[in-house]
Amino acid sequence: MRQAEVRQQAFAMPLTNPAYPPGPYRFIDREYLTITYRTDPAKLRAVVPEPLEFDERAALVSYEFIRMPNSTGFGDYTETGQVIPVSFRGRKGGYTHCMFLNDEGPIAGGRELWGFPKKLANPKLHTEVDTLVGTLDYGPLRVATGTMGYKHRQADLNAVKASLAVPNFLLKIIPHVDGSPRVCELVEYHLEDVALKGAWTGPAALALTPHALAPVAELPVVEVVSAVHILADLTLGLGKVVHDYLSQPIGRSALGTERTPKF
Repeated sequence: MRQAEVRQQAFAMPLTNPAYPPGPYRFIDREYLTITYRTDPAKLRAVVPEPLEFDERAALVSYEFIRMPNSTGFGDYTETGQVIPVSFRGRKGGYTHCMFLNDEGPIAGGRELWGFPKKLANPKLHTEVDTLVGTLDYGPLRVATGTMGYKHRQADLNAVKASLAVPNFLLKIIPHVDGSPRVCELVEYHLEDVALKGAWTGPAALALTPHALAPVAELPVVEVVSAVHILADLTLGLGKVVHDYLSQPIGRSALGTERTPKF
């Protein structure tokens, strides 16, 4: 294979049989169970990267279970994880702290393209009689269980649409061949062409169990604030780099104060 052919064909790993196809990535009947809760602000402070900021008084986390039965190029899979409400240069959005899913294609594509913090595990979202149930198993161990009363009340559709329109932020990290960071960037992306099919709310509960390799319990549940069940079609938009950590002077944060760098 000639060099020109390599450059023309190269899209993703492996070269001759990429783990996922090029986009756009459209999701039909994407189903969410999102439980928002208060946590320890000191725990959030340790994981939210500058220049993102969060409301220390509210100290909120959204735990999401997402069922994707029909997704372009990725097939049928489920994922779960924690999203932290943040602001970036005055704009409110969400920072994806961790994700666990059961499909190799979107794990590879999510990490390589956007920088989603995805790991392999076994999440599920299903209806059990009168209860919407989300679970996360890492190997044989149950790590997270979320429950919500099934469609008790219709949610405020305008508020749900607004929540799906906010910017989302990711920390994309790609190492060099010597193990040093080659890419360390804050990425912004949006959900596009959203067709909201329904949204409901109801009583909810969330239990997180400590696990060394799936540490969702490190952001402990202090109080469940709200829950929403969403059904929508949408396109996962590609991202853009909004902050490059490696271009910043060593020892100086993006906010201009001296401190030991974390990267």
